[in-house]
Amino acid sequence: MAATTERTSDRQEPAVFRMKIGGMSCSFCTSTIDKAFSRIDGVYEVGVSLAHEEGLVKYDPTKVTPETLRRTLEQLGYVYRDPEKVRTFDEEAAELRRERGRLLVAAGFAATSLVLMFVGPWLGLVDIPLMPWLLLALALDTMFVTGWFIKKMAWASLRRRILNQHVLLEFAAFAGIVGGLLGLFVLDGFPVGDFFAASTLVTTYHVLSHYSSLVVRTRSSQAVRRLMALRPDTARVVRDGKEVEVPVDEVAVGDRVRIRPGESIPVDGVVVEGASTVNEAIVTGESIPTEKVAGAEVIGGSVNETGTLVVEVTRVGDDSFLAQVARSIDEARSLRPGILQVADLVLRYFVPGVLVAAGLGLVLWALLPAVFGDGPDWNRALLAALAALVMGYPCALGMSTPLATIRGGGEAARRGILMRSGEAFQVAKDIAVVVFDKTGTVTRGEPAVRTILPAAGISETELVGVAAAVEANSEHPLARAVEDTAESAGVPIEDVEDFVARPGRGVQGRICGDLVLVGKPAWLRSEGVDLGPLEAERRRLEAAGQTVVGVARRGRLLGLIGIADTVRPDASATVDRLTDRGLAAMMITGDNRRTAEAIAAEVGIAEVVAEVLPGEKAARIRELQRKGRRVMMVGDGINDAPALAQADIGVAMGAGTDIAIESADVVVLGDRLGAVVDALEIGEASYRKTKQNLTIAFGFNGLGVAAATTGLVSPVWAMVAMIASVTAVLANSFGGRLLRDRTLAVGYPALMGEDHHGGSEGAATETAFDGPGRLRLRDVEIDGHSVGFWIWVSVVIGAAALLVGAWWS
Repeated sequence: MAATTERTSDRQEPAVFRMKIGGMSCSFCTSTIDKAFSRIDGVYEVGVSLAHEEGLVKYDPTKVTPETLRRTLEQLGYVYRDPEKVRTFDEEAAELRRERGRLLVAAGFAATSLVLMFVGPWLGLVDIPLMPWLLLALALDTMFVTGWFIKKMAWASLRRRILNQHVLLEFAAFAGIVGGLLGLFVLDGFPVGDFFAASTLVTTYHVLSHYSSLVVRTRSSQAVRRLMALRPDTARVVRDGKEVEVPVDEVAVGDRVRIRPGESIPVDGVVVEGASTVNEAIVTGESIPTEKVAGAEVIGGSVNETGTLVVEVTRVGDDSFLAQVARSIDEARSLRPGILQVADLVLRYFVPGVLVAAGLGLVLWALLPAVFGDGPDWNRALLAALAALVMGYPCALGMSTPLATIRGGGEAARRGILMRSGEAFQVAKDIAVVVFDKTGTVTRGEPAVRTILPAAGISETELVGVAAAVEANSEHPLARAVEDTAESAGVPIEDVEDFVARPGRGVQGRICGDLVLVGKPAWLRSEGVDLGPLEAERRRLEAAGQTVVGVARRGRLLGLIGIADTVRPDASATVDRLTDRGLAAMMITGDNRRTAEAIAAEVGIAEVVAEVLPGEKAARIRELQRKGRRVMMVGDGINDAPALAQADIGVAMGAGTDIAIESADVVVLGDRLGAVVDALEIGEASYRKTKQNLTIAFGFNGLGVAAATTGLVSPVWAMVAMIASVTAVLANSFGGRLLRDRTLAVGYPALMGEDHHGGSEGAATETAFDGPGRLRLRDVEIDGHSVGFWIWVSVVIGAAALLVGAWWS
């Protein structure tokens, strides 16, 4: 969260206003929105997330209405979007086409101005009387056609006394217009064409910076969406003995819902019919499926695995588990510590500095000559002030972070990592604690045989063979783990007769007429099987976090099999790499303490917090942040989502749930846990590159502004400095390599050009990422009108300027 502000006052229970925000390009935008909302009487707390393009406002409903908040956002020049609606690929593709069309039009104006300015003298065009008026026409077209949206945002900020990059751009652009007009009508010897061309160029570079930021965010958003699995949006409700499929939102308390094997459970409720195993790992963090029989509770979001269940709904809407998680995510995002991008930190002081320098240049050359008896030098004073404003627009400063982010994003993609936000690059260097979830993160989330303990006189092969023979008839996940072990060891499996599943206990069958029991030790004991010889081993295995399965034949114990989640192969190495970097590793999980501590000890994590609810995970991370420590959280389940949103950097494993991925700043596309450390290294390297870019950019702009106050610098040199600084930043960012058209798609091209969910989304995405050369201008709109309309507007503006020029000449 890039901005969070809270007020204290005597207040009633606050209402919450959530919004998706379009049009943000940097964390300075989040600061602008935060300030504007915070100044409204009745607003208590504001949270704005650049990474997720959303905001949350807590307010007094007796003083403020949602319409007031929405109108304030739109008056600032940003777009309000319904937070309950997910933007489609077509909508995002249309936005990319619109902004690319805006950029192409602005680039055309800028290129024409540059040709006239730098090639014109060779062709003798400077002597044409209408030359300055043509440059004025190009400047006005650029500012009021392609740059009109910037003016709306700048005015909305300025009238709220907020100085940001939009305001600085307009100071520079209008300074160019004023300087040129002064040269045309008032002051002799003023560089008319230089000022007009500077206005065109600074506006074009601002449009370019805006488009670059949009490309980074949109490509990340679309790639993330292709990773997410859609949750069920309908449920089979049993009414009058018949199944009726209805939207989940229409399910009511007391309804009975049928869930078949392999389906996600769409509601919270109690089992009234059937028996099955349910994987609740994404909810509770427990990887071993839970037996569910009549009377057992189930949670929406978990997965039904083996049998059919009929569930009576007990909680819907805001009372459901998923709704509670959603509230925890909102709270986490609003309480997340602010991260101000380093470029925006520079702008915070640079904007007032430019205005002071311009005023200083004006006063200096108006007063000094007067003091020494020559009278005020208004020509030089005005040139100094206007040139300082033109020189002050930081094109390269604005592009420094996006370019470094694009480079870092491409490098991350080649390593199977999707960096979704600028915060992930900015704060990587400050991370002090890396918090891991257990199931699906440190472990694979899949049960596997970890220990085989045969009784005296029984071989491991016999023990596994007998157990696998009976379990082969079961659909239980633990049964599959035993089968996989027998298959990989090449153990022959005998035929079984009279197979019977005992829900919640185990399975039984007959091999060559002998009764074989495979299941919980307590069940075997109740059936008269003596566990004495291996009782101590059973306790040891359970203390190590393993689920123990007993095997008996003809009433005699054959042995015990320990089953547990498997640790990722590179988990220990990942923890070691973090330790070598001086970072602390910690585990926070909803799983039971015994299992969590056993896994943590195996991979080298010393501090463990277990048996916590989703909201409690986020609270634990907040405690660390209040102590001044930056936190990275790594998880994959629904129960991790609030913690991922709360952490300074949230990392989701790509095979995780959609809500976890959507809450994260970084997504690991494969199973490699070491990618977490790679993300930190890439973030740090990208931040170094950003600082180098800022040093280059600030060198040009800072020195240029200082030089402009002397009144000796023509605005044409501002254009030269601007081009040189942007070129230097580009060269530093990409080290001589060409910027690929699909930078973020490198390493996972299928995500960008293939529709994994079916339908027509893939085609829409291809349209969104077509290169500029394949763009059809007739399909592009700018501010609700076609490019053709704006071309005619441009022609009218240009013709008007030229007619006035002809008359004046």
